[in-house]
Amino acid sequence: MADEDLDLSDVGEVEDEPGEEIESAPPLAVGQEKEINSSGLKKKLLQVGTRWETPENGDEVTVHYTGTLLDGTKFDSSRDRGEPFTFKLGQGQVIKGWDQGIVTMKKGERALFTIPPELAYGSSGMPPTIPPNATLQFDVELLSWTNIVDVCKDGGILKRIISQGEKYERPKDPDEVTVKYEANLEDGTLVAKSPEEGVEFYVNDGHFCPAIAKAVKTMKRGESVILTIKPTYAFGERGKDAEEGFAAIPPNATITTSLELVSFKAVKEVTEDKKVIKKILKEADGYDKPSDGTVVQIRYTAKLQDGTIFEKKGYEGEEPFQFVVDEEQVIAGLDKAVETMKTGEIALITIEPEYGFGNIETQRDLAVIPPNSTLIYEVEMVSFTKEKESWDMDTTEKIEASKQKKEQGNSLFKVGKYQQAAKKYDKAAKYIEHDSSISAEEKKQSKVLKVSCNLNHAACCLKLKDFKEAVKLCSKVLELESQNVKALYRRAQAYIGTADLDLAEFDIKKAIEIEPQNREVQLEFKILKQKQIEYNKKDAKLYGNMFARLNKLQSFEGKVLST
Repeated sequence: MADEDLDLSDVGEVEDEPGEEIESAPPLAVGQEKEINSSGLKKKLLQVGTRWETPENGDEVTVHYTGTLLDGTKFDSSRDRGEPFTFKLGQGQVIKGWDQGIVTMKKGERALFTIPPELAYGSSGMPPTIPPNATLQFDVELLSWTNIVDVCKDGGILKRIISQGEKYERPKDPDEVTVKYEANLEDGTLVAKSPEEGVEFYVNDGHFCPAIAKAVKTMKRGESVILTIKPTYAFGERGKDAEEGFAAIPPNATITTSLELVSFKAVKEVTEDKKVIKKILKEADGYDKPSDGTVVQIRYTAKLQDGTIFEKKGYEGEEPFQFVVDEEQVIAGLDKAVETMKTGEIALITIEPEYGFGNIETQRDLAVIPPNSTLIYEVEMVSFTKEKESWDMDTTEKIEASKQKKEQGNSLFKVGKYQQAAKKYDKAAKYIEHDSSISAEEKKQSKVLKVSCNLNHAACCLKLKDFKEAVKLCSKVLELESQNVKALYRRAQAYIGTADLDLAEFDIKKAIEIEPQNREVQLEFKILKQKQIEYNKKDAKLYGNMFARLNKLQSFEGKVLST
């Protein structure tokens, strides 16, 4: 604003009564007026704005306005000057009535604000134009605003959004980004610039200066910003030497950087141990992904780290490669990664040896894979067909599906694949979990399946030493059949595994009552008795040591007292 313009900044007395800051006002119809906070600020809508966004504190807003007293006397107008007024919202650069009113406006909106003296110039006024204790009216049109974000919440990186990006996703630390940027000192001296095509880097590796990686995590694809970077997030007290074509950066220099996030490739950790990593080369729409038992069709090229292609499927007229998820038809890393993909997605999957071919030399279609090789698969998800969900089945279908899963589990159990067998038994039981509205015959079949599936699942858990889960599964069976000897026997085994020997003894004795001649149960009872003897010996030794130490301590204390 020119020197002769009215000063819209706040004045002393108002600091004692800051009024109530608000985030939004009730929706208004054109011509309607409402008090929009408890401090007496009123807003009358003159013209509807566009979209739904409103500016936030810290944003740089541009407005046209006309200010008048209640008697209509005009004291200031940007419209008369033909020059819009720009300021930062919520930073005390204007009177509080403006800060609190303009945050309620949309782009293109025009409103008449009636501002009480407490939110304007108070008892001092602004002589000679505005008398003391004057209520003011401002006809304000919000022309535009620029978002300004304090990236680290400490003023070290201020981001002014020049062009909004697309969608809502933002890069995370593992992701690979492509950016274009140009960095200048405050006097305009060029100190760095990316190539025309941009530069690629992983966010957690950073690039140029710390501020770039921090800012890029707040940006969307296609977003363009201007960064004001304080020395803390630039090159600090050391500065940076000149490079070919670019000037040096002095110590403690603030840098202004134009930055565009051209694109980014999301990088996902498929396994918790980070030994299977997926980088998405082409995003796909939707949310649906394969699950256990899904038939998938993919195209892929598989390479060693040196670029040697050892396998290629689904290209050059060949049908896509088809397999069933979680059936060990492909290496574990590929199996697990495919479960995270959508139809149409293309991804680069890096698989360490533990999830590939391990320490064994393996001949594939196009090359030999050396022992302990890390593998790289470029995979396209062509399509997949999920198993029919239980809620889409009638009772007959559910019972049949449960039987099939149980048989699959049995086959896996016989060859020692207990983890996979457990999944099959679990899914088999879930098909028939709810059977409240079925016939008596169907309910009978369902009960038999529930009992056998849960017992078999418990057997898997015992093999895998997941004793707590085995207890839960056997307890489910006993809720259906309280005299089931197998359930009592396996739950006793699980209790022995968790060292709950009293509970194990209770189950074993009950099983013997039901089937006194059962040799397996009798053998388990002997094992239990041996365990109890071992634990009793340990307890006796433990308490014996404790009493011995206590006697020594008492003896020592007696000697000290006697002296």
